[in-house]
Amino acid sequence: MKTTIIGLTGGIASGKSLVSQMIKEEGFVVIDADEVVHNLQKKGGKLYRALVAFFGDEILQSDGELDRPKLSALFFSNRDVQKKMSQLQDDIIREALAMERKRASQKNALFFMDIPLLFERHYEASVDEVWLVYVDEQTQLKRLMARNNYTKEEALERINAQESLEIKKKKADVIIDNNGSKEVTKQKVLALLKQVSS
Repeated sequence: MKTTIIGLTGGIASGKSLVSQMIKEEGFVVIDADEVVHNLQKKGGKLYRALVAFFGDEILQSDGELDRPKLSALFFSNRDVQKKMSQLQDDIIREALAMERKRASQKNALFFMDIPLLFERHYEASVDEVWLVYVDEQTQLKRLMARNNYTKEEALERINAQESLEIKKKKADVIIDNNGSKEVTKQKVLALLKQVSS
């Protein structure tokens, strides 16, 4: 059975999770990289152990779980730390995603891999085509500030930590423009799903 794997990506606050949800609602399998990472970061998980070994106990809450806001602040505060930690996490995540992909390939003729940093981490080779959820920079900034109560500076810092959507747009096979309403985006997604599954 020839399996088609579609990589789904976007930028922070571009609406990728919304599109991912729409795809799931239509009955397609979506491997969610964030979910895989979340499980690896749970107390005792492979990533959890690596992060505690790297940062020490200061990144833990009183119940022993990871203190995500603290971890995020540490991560964004230092370029050098960002680099080392990215490499460390990358190897563990890559291995876990490869296992998920193998499992899904055995049962599905078509499935999706929702990977936020697909281009930054060079996952293009592990999928057959890439769908990008796109919004313009102003919309992205506005949505992120509203969603996370960030100042403009905080929002820009997080947007700039990723490759810009304009650059990603040139690399993607399919662009899903999400500047409009949810309904408009949903119609685009449904049309694409119909096309790809026929």
